[in-house]
Amino acid sequence: MSSLPTAGEDYKATRRDSPCVAVCSTLYDDVCRGCGRTAMEVANWVFMNQDEKDLVWERITEQGYPRRNKY
Repeated sequence: MSSLPTAGEDYKATRRDSPCVAVCSTLYDDVCRGCGRTAMEVANWVFMNQDEKDLVWERITEQGYPRRNKY
């Protein structure tokens, strides 16, 4: 059982602005192993509007990110 809340309205109200977990690694592809965002999403995060951020959050949480305390 995951300690992270599931995606949805409750999760939106309690999540941080950024999914960054300070474990940045994109060694083999374009996806960060810590937060699940692509390098382009990381670079453009501060320029995204809330709807764009919500779409990224939805995708990465469905994929099991951000991965905290696993490294």
